[in-house]
Amino acid sequence: MLFAFLCTDKPGHLNVRMDTRPVHIEFLNKLNTEGTLKMAGPFLDGEGKPCGSLVVVKAESIEAARAIADADPYARAGLFEKVEVKPFNWVFNSPEG
Repeated sequence: MLFAFLCTDKPGHLNVRMDTRPVHIEFLNKLNTEGTLKMAGPFLDGEGKPCGSLVVVKAESIEAARAIADADPYARAGLFEKVEVKPFNWVFNSPEG
């Protein structure tokens, strides 16, 4: 099953995002290699600066998805004000058809 992580950055934490980005990318690359990651990218504010993240993963359960979200270096660094984990049904333009 797919799960979407809707992550909202804490205000004034762009420096945490930028400092942690290399290990976050490494984490996502590992998930991608494993076939767990389906898509990911930042939300942008009015100035085009990152202010959150959307990550979609494949997991066996919502608990397993939450464990993945909690293991993200951004989450571990305290970047996020809020993380919602929701079941996701990719209907249109899914690469899996």
